[in-house]
Amino acid sequence: MVPHLVTALTGPINELEQRVLDSTPAIERWFRLEWMEHTPPFYSSVDIRNAGFKLAPVDTNLYPGGWNNLTQEMLPLAVQAAQAAIEKICPEARNLLVIPENHSRNTFYLANVAQLVRIFHMAGLNVRVGSIDPAIKSPKKIELPNGETVCLEPVARSKRRLGLKHFDPCTILLNTDLAAGTPGILEDLHEQYLLPPLHAGWSVRRKSNHFHSYEEVSKRFGKLLGIDPWLINPMYAKAADVSFATGQGIDVLTSHVDALLSKVRRKYKEYGINEKPFVVVKTDNGSPGLGVMTVRDAKEIEALVRRPRLGHKGAVGKESPEPCDLIVQEGVLTNERVHNGVAEPVVYMMDRYVVGGFYRVHAERNPDENLNLPGASFVPLAFSESAHLPQPGAKPGASAPNRFYMYGVIGRLAMVAASYELEATDPDAEVYE
Repeated sequence: MVPHLVTALTGPINELEQRVLDSTPAIERWFRLEWMEHTPPFYSSVDIRNAGFKLAPVDTNLYPGGWNNLTQEMLPLAVQAAQAAIEKICPEARNLLVIPENHSRNTFYLANVAQLVRIFHMAGLNVRVGSIDPAIKSPKKIELPNGETVCLEPVARSKRRLGLKHFDPCTILLNTDLAAGTPGILEDLHEQYLLPPLHAGWSVRRKSNHFHSYEEVSKRFGKLLGIDPWLINPMYAKAADVSFATGQGIDVLTSHVDALLSKVRRKYKEYGINEKPFVVVKTDNGSPGLGVMTVRDAKEIEALVRRPRLGHKGAVGKESPEPCDLIVQEGVLTNERVHNGVAEPVVYMMDRYVVGGFYRVHAERNPDENLNLPGASFVPLAFSESAHLPQPGAKPGASAPNRFYMYGVIGRLAMVAASYELEATDPDAEVYE
């Protein structure tokens, strides 16, 4: 299943695909050298948008949910990657504790936890699920719609370790993004491996830091391939201390939106792209409060301040007088369709390996809108044919493995950027003068 690309602009993306395929040995060597210098995030997922003239990551998640969307065919890859990751961190690992989000009623999310338990169990670990939700005071078995069960058990904290009653893990895997801050129960665990580290959570992490790192990666990768890095990089700007309720910082936000739209317009003109540029405005710390706004004209921002309202291409959420930092990101159209719904690929990685992915499909959204909303459905990517094995000689745009290999390359570039970002924000980093 190669996605149906409705864009007439099939030229540049196919040219990029050809360039990527021709450079496979150089690309794989480049990644190999990167991973000798940097540590990949333990696991990650990347939302990618394919505009037909540009292919770029628009979001990188370091606590990915949605593992239940991976098909059975993808599990062996995930298990091998899990074994490689654990071997590197704690070769003698026996017990793994998974800490999920406190959504014990969300069976779709818990199906993702069940899949993680399955992957690490098959990788050779005893796996239990420990909840830090104060409401969970005794083991709670939850039946999932697919017939599986997940058992949430209350965690027990000693002075230096975290575990369950009669279960002492050497490794703790977080599957919660810590957006509400870091719970004290997870701090100062110096005897156990905590994956990912606490500074990967949204209480510390900022999208602007990630895209700053990604810009650096895309320039170096662009040089390797001899391409304009813009073809794989969404431009961005950061607007600090903005409040729609009080109007604070709106002038700065408006000028950033205006400047970025002008930059995109110039690029479209350079490449002969006949589309209307847009930018996406979202919170820099990943909190869902504001939603994701699609903006095509700086005047739309001023209108929002005068009349805060819902339904502006992704809902401006609860109007909070508290100012927050926003990121203004170049909007990347998605010109992929699955079953006539607008679709975007999401690539899943563990350690340094692409292990699978799916299309996020939303029949009620437009190609320039956020698809990560209720009503989205998930169609597995045909990664069963492996994103690691391109097919030399196949015509660009005609081969599923080649297209998915390219998605895997972009996903891994975002993962390299995440490793730079985590190094730069590590509170315990050793500083060499």
